[in-house]
Amino acid sequence: MDRQTRHQLKHDEFKDTLVQFEEYLKEHYKEILNVTIIVVVVVGLAAGLKYYTDRQEAAANVDLGEALATFRAYVGQPTPGQTEPGGATYTTAQEKYKKALQEFDAILDKYKMPPRPKAVAIARYQAGVCQALLDDHTGAIQTLTEASMDHDAEIAALAKFALAGELAKSGRTPEAAKLYQELADHPTMTVPKASALLALADAYRESQPAQARQIYERVEKEFASNATVAQAVKQDIASLTP
Repeated sequence: MDRQTRHQLKHDEFKDTLVQFEEYLKEHYKEILNVTIIVVVVVGLAAGLKYYTDRQEAAANVDLGEALATFRAYVGQPTPGQTEPGGATYTTAQEKYKKALQEFDAILDKYKMPPRPKAVAIARYQAGVCQALLDDHTGAIQTLTEASMDHDAEIAALAKFALAGELAKSGRTPEAAKLYQELADHPTMTVPKASALLALADAYRESQPAQARQIYERVEKEFASNATVAQAVKQDIASLTP
């Protein structure tokens, strides 16, 4: 077969392929069009969702910042320089925490539809803390239990730590001890192992002082290189009832 004939055959094969492709497009035009539309819609929805999510995150962060400012506001009559210009002050701590709780609850209500901004999880934890500070221990335990199940490990650890404290105050020491031990076994940036173990020892101080001493001594040995922890443990051991 000469060169020209081979070239002609290749050309004919290419034409046949084009013809077949054109026939396929004609036969499956509607299906291809539908798939194309779906792809465009999905891409558009993804872009729109990201834009919406970003705006929700930004707005929730602003709301959370304002609620945290209330939570940290000065109580009493400040002297010049003690508070930021324009910063709110409160006559009593109870007044302040009531206001902060209202603001944290407002965040939970405003951003209750998924996808929820991260600020919502923080607001739920802070709401539980406010309830505890307002002596609503039943409400605090309920709220902090919900917060402790958050998918963010750092926020969940904070909530679990606060929840354990509330359980201990309510006389539910075994439940509190279990949570503290879990936190010690799975430390996070927000609740380091030493903090969890010290809280566990504190929970046992009154009812089981010997058990508390063992935990303090364990912490003292394990964190001997940490001057701050070592000093705190020495003071705890010294003040422990024999």
